[in-house]
Amino acid sequence: MVGLERIKAVRAFGLGLAVALLAACASMPAPVSVLGEGAPPQAASAPDFDPSAPPRVVDRRAHLQCVPFAREESGIQIYGDANTWWGQAAGRYPRSNSPAPGSVLVMRGYNDPGRGHVAVVTQVVSSRVILVDHANWLNHGEISTNVPVADVSPDNDWSEVRVWYIPNRQWGARIYQAHGFIHPFVMTAAIS
Repeated sequence: MVGLERIKAVRAFGLGLAVALLAACASMPAPVSVLGEGAPPQAASAPDFDPSAPPRVVDRRAHLQCVPFAREESGIQIYGDANTWWGQAAGRYPRSNSPAPGSVLVMRGYNDPGRGHVAVVTQVVSSRVILVDHANWLNHGEISTNVPVADVSPDNDWSEVRVWYIPNRQWGARIYQAHGFIHPFVMTAAIS
């Protein structure tokens, strides 16, 4: 009986640890699933993309969250969870729905407004596709580079995006809501 109780305690500890690790970053989106049976066809929801420099995970052991990575890469000095960046940028940094290299894409969490994600724009490929570098998108603290993000919003305003899923080399199945882009130069008060 003592052995059975010990096994139950170890299982409970393991489950608790797994839950804690999965909930560690309130600033990261849930993992993006891949297109599967019953999912909308790719062409209907995201443009084709064939990058010359393939998206890849460059540091699997970085143990970073998206916020410190985006702050360091962009120079935007905002702190706190990714879901607070859009509001914190108001009046401090220019915000828009137009991507530019060096700007930070701010996304809302999938099915959870208390979560979010930030990624640094490295290239504008077209009016509907950008490349970003970001950390922890796959939920393992990794750094990923040259990751395509497609504007799939009906009004072409970057309010809805789809992110390339590196492990399966295709667009992820989820559509994320986006606030827009924070640009890295500080706004100054008008001089009268």
